[in-house]
Amino acid sequence: MAMIKQTVVVLVALSAVWIPVSDSAKTDKPVIVARKDDIPYIKCQVCEKVASQLYRQVQKKQDQISPQKISEYQVIEIAEKVCNLKKEEADWIMKLDIMEQGDKLELIEQETEGQCNSECKTIEQTCQQVMDYVDTDIAEYIFTTKPQIDLLVKHLCKDLTNSCSKKPPPVPKNRIPGEPFVPKPSKEAEMEKIMRSMEGMPGAPGMKMYSREELMGMNNFGNEDAEDEDDEDEQFPSNMGKVLREKQNMKDEWKQKIFKGIKGTGEALKGHANSVSNQIQKWWKGVRTAPAKKNSKTGKSEL
Repeated sequence: MAMIKQTVVVLVALSAVWIPVSDSAKTDKPVIVARKDDIPYIKCQVCEKVASQLYRQVQKKQDQISPQKISEYQVIEIAEKVCNLKKEEADWIMKLDIMEQGDKLELIEQETEGQCNSECKTIEQTCQQVMDYVDTDIAEYIFTTKPQIDLLVKHLCKDLTNSCSKKPPPVPKNRIPGEPFVPKPSKEAEMEKIMRSMEGMPGAPGMKMYSREELMGMNNFGNEDAEDEDDEDEQFPSNMGKVLREKQNMKDEWKQKIFKGIKGTGEALKGHANSVSNQIQKWWKGVRTAPAKKNSKTGKSEL
């Protein structure tokens, strides 16, 4: 498994490349953050969308495992992931666009997934605020009562939370419009789903998608010590090749020592197992022959 982390895994899908992410691999791409000021204007709509998604995804899961019945744990799992963009249960968020209509903000569902910008992050954060501390409660309600979608919306948005208890305030006239909805290429969306399905797999490295242009502008790609090396260029010894070879030899020596240690431990365990096995076989033979000898002596005495 350790070798997976040391190997650069590159998956090519048209203009997109997936690579393991390290802290030193940086691009000039700005960090996308949620627009917290927009949350009060869309909170009720997001809550209704979440309730609808919970209903549909629980039904879908039930259909997948039928005739077996869905467990409460499986319902809780859906409720915990439905607002996390790293999970496929939250794919619905990437199909929503926030549109300004008069003094309101409306969530408009698109046919395809879009690039996740600040609006996407805003919907995710709003969803997390709605589900905060109530994900287990709503999952228990779904599992025990199996409500219709309208009752589920009411219970989540008015009973468990106050997301829809009052009308949202009017949107300020000086609000800066959000980014336009940019559809995501189908192959890119497919690759992201594959990577999300790998999330949490033992030994699988964390990965992120970069375009080829981003890779070209990436600092220190494939070399985590590049920054330090650049700073020390002037002080680096003239016999650079010799130093690098010594460094590589030290790594190779350590690898050999570790391998020998593992191999020696394995052989010792194998020898110990064989010894124990031989002892058990001798003991078992003794147990089987003892009654036979006893019966033989008894027979002679009777004669």
